[in-house]
Amino acid sequence: MKSFLLFFSGILAGFYLSWPGILFTKNWKCFNDIIVKSSEDKISIKAMLEISPSYLIKNKNQKMSSKLRIVADACFR
Repeated sequence: MKSFLLFFSGILAGFYLSWPGILFTKNWKCFNDIIVKSSEDKISIKAMLEISPSYLIKNKNQKMSSKLRIVADACFR
């Protein structure tokens, strides 16, 4: 149990260090809005500015984790 608690707190600390805005509800609303709009093919300018050119060039085989990282960077940083 102690090791699970240590592991879980390490994951939370890593998320907070990577994305300090992850604790604010305003940023989660931004995250949800981008997810909803991307399903409707209406991506916001803020999310498009976070996308690196290499991502656009290599757009064929993108994993879900890389897409999630880009959306999280747009809202939580």
